[in-house]
Amino acid sequence: MQTTILLKDRVYQLRKKARLTQQELGEILGLTSKSISVLESGQRGTTIEKLVILAEYFHVSTDYLLGITDDPAWRGGPLEESGGNQF
Repeated sequence: MQTTILLKDRVYQLRKKARLTQQELGEILGLTSKSISVLESGQRGTTIEKLVILAEYFHVSTDYLLGITDDPAWRGGPLEESGGNQF
């Protein structure tokens, strides 16, 4: 599925840009590093809840993560003091 391919690539690129390990991203999402590895390999997708957490953390739109748009612009409100990054 094309969306899974884009999601895995976008998560990988954003994680690397933020200089996070799979372990660190897993802790943010409440997943194991193995689950992040499986997500980034495209073997599995993610839940809507985790997709929203990813979008909020990386300050990108869910449409960007899913490959609906190539514009990563955040369209949500201001982030709370949650440690999110702006890209």
